[in-house]
Amino acid sequence: MTGNTESLPLFLGSVIVLSASGVMMPGPVTAVTVTKGSQRKWAGALIAVGHGIIEIPLIVFVYFGLATYLKLTGVQIGVGLAGGLMLFWMAWGLFRTRPAALDAKKDTSHSSIVAGLLTTAASPYFFLWWATVGAALLASATTFGKTGIIAFGAVHWSFDLVWLFAVSWVVFKSKKIWTPRVTGGVFAFCAAVLAGFGVYFIYHAVSLATQ
Repeated sequence: MTGNTESLPLFLGSVIVLSASGVMMPGPVTAVTVTKGSQRKWAGALIAVGHGIIEIPLIVFVYFGLATYLKLTGVQIGVGLAGGLMLFWMAWGLFRTRPAALDAKKDTSHSSIVAGLLTTAASPYFFLWWATVGAALLASATTFGKTGIIAFGAVHWSFDLVWLFAVSWVVFKSKKIWTPRVTGGVFAFCAAVLAGFGVYFIYHAVSLATQ
């Protein structure tokens, strides 16, 4: 790709498509956005802030060559084990809060930001995405200079922000039709999603370690 102003919009369009393929896939961040969204319509935006606290510095580190280290087997094993255990802890906490699921006082801006930060940090595939797809996109962005790098980071994170806010907004607006039984079931399902990813991450880490 050549570094000219005419092709920059096309490049940013590809960033949006590839960002969508990641953030719109069901996973730990989506699960926690659904549960937080039942309490606060802005929860998705706050979760995106927590996500960005991990992601934006990571873009800088990948730019300076961190991608090579993120591909190392030892790093993937460590992140997988730690992330899996963290998701187990979050799943248990979420399961215990089911009876008070729709009590807005139980949620705070701080807890939503922390939830976004923890679910992002717990996913080894988030780091692997940045070591492969993200690194390739960043390399393309450098052909447009500093403008391309800044635009790449801004567009990628903005898509995350819009999508996660949309999820929490829809959940919040529809909560009036949620019965306590439905609410408890949704929270239990999201807790199971977190625990399931925890199991998968740990299993994958152990598999790598025993190869």
